[in-house]
Amino acid sequence: MTMLPRSLLALLLAAGLTGCTRPAATTPANAPVAKHEHHPPHGGTPVVLGEELYHLELVRDAATGRLSAYVLDGEMEDFVRIAAPSLEITATVDGQPRTLTLTAVANPATGETVGSTSFFEAQADWLKATKEFDAILTKIEVRGTAFTAVAFNFPKGNDQD
Repeated sequence: MTMLPRSLLALLLAAGLTGCTRPAATTPANAPVAKHEHHPPHGGTPVVLGEELYHLELVRDAATGRLSAYVLDGEMEDFVRIAAPSLEITATVDGQPRTLTLTAVANPATGETVGSTSFFEAQADWLKATKEFDAILTKIEVRGTAFTAVAFNFPKGNDQD
């Protein structure tokens, strides 16, 4: 049997036997509840996947009509590579459905390849003038979890808590 040094044993016993001496934090009943917020790293539109398991960040470049998508973790801090060669979004613009196919983008600087990337892009001329639209992300699979028919508004996103 391994013997612990007396000082460590005393510290462990004191911590375990006395419990926490700090009072529990309390908030007044009428205090506003802090909203759990995420900050998209590119200043784009956050689209929540599942119960904040993952996020998709969408960034529109009006000058080029380009829409970029970044697959991110639940806190929007780290990129998450996925195997999909493309993502499909159906946007409703002026009452008409428009399909955007965002294709996987390789990046030699980060080692990302088509089949293992967190970055997708699409280009459409209508994106140059369309600042807002409702849309549905058809399907995305992230680390074995599939998300289908994810509805959102651009540029508001779908996190309406």
